[in-house]
Amino acid sequence: MRKTAILFYGLLSYAFFLASFIYAVGFVGGFAVPKGIDDGSQTSSVAAVLINLALLSLFAVQHSVMARPWFKRWWLRFVVPALERPTYVLLATTALALLMWQWRPLPENVWSVTNPGLAAALIALSLFGWLLVLLSTFMISHFELFGLKQVFVRFAGQSMPEAEFKTPGLYKLVRHPIYLGFIIAFWATPVMSQGHLLFAAATTAYILAGIMLEERDLIALFGDDYQRYRERVAMLLPLWRAGTPPQRNRASAPTNDAGQEWPR
Repeated sequence: MRKTAILFYGLLSYAFFLASFIYAVGFVGGFAVPKGIDDGSQTSSVAAVLINLALLSLFAVQHSVMARPWFKRWWLRFVVPALERPTYVLLATTALALLMWQWRPLPENVWSVTNPGLAAALIALSLFGWLLVLLSTFMISHFELFGLKQVFVRFAGQSMPEAEFKTPGLYKLVRHPIYLGFIIAFWATPVMSQGHLLFAAATTAYILAGIMLEERDLIALFGDDYQRYRERVAMLLPLWRAGTPPQRNRASAPTNDAGQEWPR
């Protein structure tokens, strides 16, 4: 009975994430959802900025603190290991849903592209960014990243394998393709409002700060393997580096991005 409850909890957590992720595509792009980034009740500009920054900070703090190894060690004193990841996903998704629900619009435009072809290209680029996020999760371990593998392994009465380091697909070009996808998705838009600019700038700053924290944890976990990988592969931009040795591809790893991309 307990295994079944854990499995059901993991499935609900994943379903909530998936629905929120799909909604976020429309929220940021301003289409196909009841409330986009430039919709909703308006307040004064100062109040809108303060509320939005508070929502972004809540997401960032929850997202980062619960991803740290010291927090996981503490948290695992109270929950079974199979529930750690689904609970993280559930709380991160809740913070995201709250952000989209309570976001205050700042609709004045910073830029607006009027050329139909260029506007369509920017929309397509943003959608490509979201696709890049999704594809990158499957290149590592999508279902482990979002907690499903853990609950299924628990349901089967098995144990999770030890983490190993690998760099599949896009991870040979950049160390953080998931983060790169988010940056593209957030910034590629034909209409950039003040509210959208605040969202894109704040999330990009958080991504850059998160990379520093995450890579510190990855070096602690994988040691010289990750340090050498870091030296020869670009962080976000797929730049060719002269004189670097060919990259090794090792067995399997649950998260090259330490699962910290939205939502880890």
